[in-house]
Amino acid sequence: MSPGNQVANQAKRCHAVLPTAGTGSRLGGELPKQFQRLAGKPMLAYALNAFVQSPQIESIWVGVSPGFIDHPILKDFSNLGKPIHFLPTGGPTRQETVRNTLAALMSSGVDADDWVLVHDAARPGITPALIDKLIQTVQRSDSGGLLAIPLADTLKQADLNLAIAGNFPHSVKTIPREHLWQAQTPQMFGIKKLHAALEEAIRQESDVTDEASAMELAGEKPLLIEGATRNFKVTHPADWELMQLLLG
Repeated sequence: MSPGNQVANQAKRCHAVLPTAGTGSRLGGELPKQFQRLAGKPMLAYALNAFVQSPQIESIWVGVSPGFIDHPILKDFSNLGKPIHFLPTGGPTRQETVRNTLAALMSSGVDADDWVLVHDAARPGITPALIDKLIQTVQRSDSGGLLAIPLADTLKQADLNLAIAGNFPHSVKTIPREHLWQAQTPQMFGIKKLHAALEEAIRQESDVTDEASAMELAGEKPLLIEGATRNFKVTHPADWELMQLLLG
């Protein structure tokens, strides 16, 4: 990367987007999981605090379901130290929520060439140090990037037909783990580029499960920046219990 491009990348501002329109049905509870209390706080508060404490983050935007935008719990996040913008941009899928929220950013006057860091609200183990590591690395390149962890476990491919029949599945193949990484968030890309990639992925009805997969579909090769085990996603009750221990 040329020194001129590196300076230009560093001059771009950084913004955070947290899609929070999911229901968290696998975890259960009256509220969506991102708003349930974890070690004394709503789970969303941990991720928001990490971005608030990151000096490179210019603004924070949270996409919620339109029917949730007036919920009183959102007032709990008004005193974290930086303005946090809650928007009724939630859609039926994650990629639609992120696409809608990015469109709202650009409509509000945020520079479309700025950086955006998209983060799962269900990853409360994120830290300002990890956010800084991602920003510093991506700003030195011409590519976007994401936090990720190299796989350490042996991977098995199961016989799904037996699993559907109600039996324990059989292992039919071992998958080599070399060059395999487990994606985390934040994932950092240019706002305009990411919005266009998500727009095209949605148009094609492609199976994109994160921002990086949409960018890959657009021909990009995002950087993999090593994250941390603590930045795991809270999905099941066992994850919740483990995160309680970590944060408590």
